[in-house]
Amino acid sequence: MAAPAPASDAPDPSVAALIAARPQLSMHAHDGLLLEGVPLARIAGVLGTPAWVYSAGTMRARLAELKAALHGMDTQVHYAVKANDHLAVLRLFAAGGAGADVVSEGELRRARHAGIAPEHIVFSGVGKSVRELRLALAEDIAQINVESAEELEMLSAVAAGMGRIARVALRINPDVDAGTHAKITTGRAENKFGIPYAEAVELYARAASLPGIRPVGLALHIGSQILSVAPYRAAYTRAAELVHALRARGLEVSRLDCGGGLGIGYGDEPGAPVAAFAGVMRAVLGNLGVTLMLEPGRWLVGPAGVLLASVVLVKGHGRFVVLDAAMNDLVRPAMYDAWHGIVPVAAADLHGPAASVDVVGPVCESSDTFARNRALPALRAGATVAILDAGAYSAVMSSTYNARTLAPIAMVDGADWSVIRDRQVYEELWAGERIPPFLA
Repeated sequence: MAAPAPASDAPDPSVAALIAARPQLSMHAHDGLLLEGVPLARIAGVLGTPAWVYSAGTMRARLAELKAALHGMDTQVHYAVKANDHLAVLRLFAAGGAGADVVSEGELRRARHAGIAPEHIVFSGVGKSVRELRLALAEDIAQINVESAEELEMLSAVAAGMGRIARVALRINPDVDAGTHAKITTGRAENKFGIPYAEAVELYARAASLPGIRPVGLALHIGSQILSVAPYRAAYTRAAELVHALRARGLEVSRLDCGGGLGIGYGDEPGAPVAAFAGVMRAVLGNLGVTLMLEPGRWLVGPAGVLLASVVLVKGHGRFVVLDAAMNDLVRPAMYDAWHGIVPVAAADLHGPAASVDVVGPVCESSDTFARNRALPALRAGATVAILDAGAYSAVMSSTYNARTLAPIAMVDGADWSVIRDRQVYEELWAGERIPPFLA
């Protein structure tokens, strides 16, 4: 889930500009960088580094902003669990009236464990197993987004065998280029996702005739980190045409799952214009008489998280700033060439001229790099930095590569904060491993 770097001919945003663009952050002369009302140095002092910190207030505010933009339309918000699946995050969104969009058995079980009711859960994904379909049917979730004719037949057999009725939306592939990173576009004809647009009407009619299947609508998702409303307008226009074509055949269409993919600003630029996005939904889909479902993920949680890291050493005559965080913690820069702002946590570390440095981690891979040629104030060994906008596709994608333990997570809410995941201990790395008898 990539974040584009600022234009190559534009200078990096200054540290001051990065902080000013994020209302959840502030710099205090004595306490340093604050997330909401909590000094991040205080959390780093208790938990050590690397450590993740999430802002509950930011998540609540962004969900409220999205729902306000959608006011007046028949809409349902299902948070995309893949963006950040922590139980505390799921519980927070459930309390705010959001359901869950899940893509695996584990995510479905997490959502249920967090208290999200089955009728507020949608199951998406291109490769659901029979076991996963059985669980979804047993839980009687709101909707299964079917992505192929093969999956439809499989689901029909499973549902009929269980004596259940599966509420189904067919995920169409509208063949719309969202203009994002190639690894996160999902709505073009060459992508693995969805049912070819030209086959959707006939397959929907087929679904209506199958045992155990009740088709209720259509679904689509065209990509991630989308900053323009134009791709949505194109995709929604094609979806509306299909709704009319299906109804002309006498088929019921009561829901349209509009997907997610709303992007955020990773520098000091604004993110996706939510009011304009809602305006496109209202203009193109508002008169269809369907319930409009959304699956936002990154837009809700991305700006709410930071990764705290400490400088281990500075080498190469000041060229390389080596952190104790690594690509196993935050893989996005290595995987997608993603750009994340980096801000010193101590106010004293803001002073002095900026120099161009590479910010890297300790893992034995050249791709273990958070930033190249980044203008930062001079940082000494032991200094703490915050890597910004790390609330989405970050901790959830962490690994234990190089036998590095998973970092702890804290959540702040106003002036309060709490640990919501302890740092993994080394013994847990091999707790489930077994040495076979022939090696004993």
